[in-house]
Amino acid sequence: MRDAPIRPMHEDDVPAVMAVETSAYYSPWSAAIFRDCLRVGYSCWVLERGGDIFGYGVLSSAVGEAHLLNLCVAPAHQGKGLGRRLLTHFIDVARGHKAEAMFLEVRPSNHAAIALYESIGFNQVGARRDYYPAPKGREDALIFALAL
Repeated sequence: MRDAPIRPMHEDDVPAVMAVETSAYYSPWSAAIFRDCLRVGYSCWVLERGGDIFGYGVLSSAVGEAHLLNLCVAPAHQGKGLGRRLLTHFIDVARGHKAEAMFLEVRPSNHAAIALYESIGFNQVGARRDYYPAPKGREDALIFALAL
């Protein structure tokens, strides 16, 4: 799977992306959100092999900044380096867009993602209170940044 291609996401991919999204997140994005991201020109990519999508991400870039809005690997494929591969791809995309910094939000309870981000050089620069829906109320978001 480590050699599976990363390619641009297309609207036809949204149902497969949604299958991964709903399997991985308590409060998933809707199909309409992914379609809107494609429509407005965000950088949307999928990790795919043999017609199966098992990872994806969405990046917004403007005015020297890039924001990683979503990064996900199907639960059955997590822990195999695919999240790192997608993340480094998005860092390269952000650099290609001439971004000077890249930002993202992550749940404090997502220890694996935090470890990945920190291992690549992201640092926590802030927090958003009650940002994410959670099974028992709301969960904060930690804001991470990487100088590019």
